Amino acid sequence: MQTMTANEAKTHFGEFIDKVQREPVGVMRYERMVGVMVSVQDYEAMRAFYANRLQHTLNKAADTAEHAGLTPEVLDALLADES
Repeated sequence: MQTMTANEAKTHFGEFIDKVQREPVGVMRYERMVGVMVSVQDYEAMRAFYANRLQHTLNKAADTAEHAGLTPEVLDALLADES
């Protein structure tokens, strides 16, 4: 991954945006990575990947709970219990 300092990115913003269209670009400030700029396409792909991963995890947790006997009725009863 290419990197640019924050000052370089600001000074050469057009070049920075062009690089981002080809690959992610790390942004350095005071000799440490402070961010990564990605294209819209890469960002949308990452969002879709993590949304899919979260949905898979939620489905797996729901299946595990159902197999353990935690039905919606049992859950309602547990949540209504004020003890």
